[in-house]
Amino acid sequence: MSNTVELTKENFDEIVPGPEGKDFVFIDFWAGWCGPCRQFSPVYEKAAERHTDLVFAKVDTEAQQELAAAFGIQSIPTLAIIREGVLVFSQAGALPEHVFEDLIGQARGLDMTEVKRKVAEEQAAAGQA
Repeated sequence: MSNTVELTKENFDEIVPGPEGKDFVFIDFWAGWCGPCRQFSPVYEKAAERHTDLVFAKVDTEAQQELAAAFGIQSIPTLAIIREGVLVFSQAGALPEHVFEDLIGQARGLDMTEVKRKVAEEQAAAGQA
């Protein structure tokens, strides 16, 4: 049984935490025809089995084109990390297992107070531009 959840525009709001959420979500944007996506899938599934306290979601970009567009997905696979309602990481390309594990550790170690402060500063600066 897979520990990953299929993410759709219908269940997005219940799975992905908002700004008050304490959890974070890893999102794998993929498609069935994509060779690198199929190569990354077992790495992603193993991480989901190891880190059961985290949410690992998958978005089929063919079935969920609107969701993929909302994230600006240009190529797949793309991995995104949302923590407390903030997109803290987004990168295209299949990651080797050790790199993905390191990334999970880095995401866990983020100081979200600092991240949110920077986001607020960027939004304020953009609003004045």
